[in-house]
Amino acid sequence: MWGSRRNRGAKRITCIACGEDVRRSEAREYDKHGDRWERRNKAFEHLCKTCYRDLCHQPRDELEALLVEIQTELGSCSQETFLAHYEKLVEDRYGPLEERER
Repeated sequence: MWGSRRNRGAKRITCIACGEDVRRSEAREYDKHGDRWERRNKAFEHLCKTCYRDLCHQPRDELEALLVEIQTELGSCSQETFLAHYEKLVEDRYGPLEERER
């Protein structure tokens, strides 16, 4: 039904976070929409296991819309300006950002 997975680990991928080249079996799929189970018409990117563990795995339902809103409001801008605007919008909508200890 799902097809063979025997050759899945033989393929090599490049981690989108650190650029490391690893075997597919040593990586995790990344879906920017947060729904890796819906596979139709998708091309997945990959993260090495170390970078995947470092990700925040909290829901991101409104993230894409927030990023598009900022892009629409600011247009082309510096990374510093973009991040400052992002932080302000997040604090306005969801409260202050707090650094979590690992």
